[in-house]
Amino acid sequence: MTIRRQLEINESKSLSRFASLSADTKGRLRKEKKCNIRTEYQRDRDRIIHSKSFRRLKDKTQVFLAPYGDHFRTRLTHVLEVSQIARTISRSLNLNEDLTEAISLGHDLGHTPFGHAGEQALDFVHPGGFKHYLHSLRIVELLEKNGRGLNLTLEVKDGISKHSKGRGPIVNKKIRIITLEGQVVRYSDIFAYFTHDLDDAMRSSLIRKKDIPVKLLRFFGDTHSERIDKVVLDTIKSTTKNSYKSVIITKELELHLRHMRDFLFEKVYYQTKIRDNFEKAKQVLIDLYNFFLVNEKKLGELYKFKSGNHQDDCRDFIAGMTDIFALEIHRSIFTPKKWSFVDFKV
Repeated sequence: MTIRRQLEINESKSLSRFASLSADTKGRLRKEKKCNIRTEYQRDRDRIIHSKSFRRLKDKTQVFLAPYGDHFRTRLTHVLEVSQIARTISRSLNLNEDLTEAISLGHDLGHTPFGHAGEQALDFVHPGGFKHYLHSLRIVELLEKNGRGLNLTLEVKDGISKHSKGRGPIVNKKIRIITLEGQVVRYSDIFAYFTHDLDDAMRSSLIRKKDIPVKLLRFFGDTHSERIDKVVLDTIKSTTKNSYKSVIITKELELHLRHMRDFLFEKVYYQTKIRDNFEKAKQVLIDLYNFFLVNEKKLGELYKFKSGNHQDDCRDFIAGMTDIFALEIHRSIFTPKKWSFVDFKV
């Protein structure tokens, strides 16, 4: 018996009957020989971790521009925090922790440089718009491995492509995620961003503790740890009480999450200091897109993969950039280089 098969048997004995078992995966687009050591979801997790797109997340913005300070969250640390929260919930519910981890680590692969500023820029200039969660799917299906993609399982791809959030409902219940593990990640993404964005905002002195509404402090707690414990415990209890029909949270938690989100938008995301950099970052990507759109040869020198659609190639190249690389390319194209007068003999 292989190690992988023993792991599959262990899953069938130890996990909840509502969990997604590795042996029962709906499979991959391209069939592959099974690994003797790892389960299918473990292989997906490892492929994501070893991908170029995952490594680039370390230099992509969460809220504060990545070069802003060493202790502020980047897109990579956000993804790791999502993974930690999601794995804790999944483990407590006896769900498949490997599937949960794979979805968590892959859910933001498609994020642009400069966070949501970059997403808005590409959404504005690219025909058909731009959504980072759909671009994450494009990365794992096509762009990684020079056009071969990562060939992930259907369950992981489903979870990656359905985690959108914004100013609407905390969770869009019209978007159905086929696994409970994917539903756990969707909530964990929300939990992670509201707790760490609040933490980063206080670290940057954009807000102070006394600025946070008293009702939110009383509900969520005074510390980062207390806030995470609050949302994790609520999710575990609510989902168990719901007989695992779906992953849910209490109406009370949902209400307070909405209030916290509104507070963050008003006091952090829309702060002049943040908005000014936000608009400048948007313009950097708009400039780059428009430049490469009319300079196909120059794009070809820097970006070797060809999809057959030049506009898509412009989008793919720019979306894959880190903050620093985008600024360097923009500077090399649009900023005059230093020069000196030539000495002439009279």
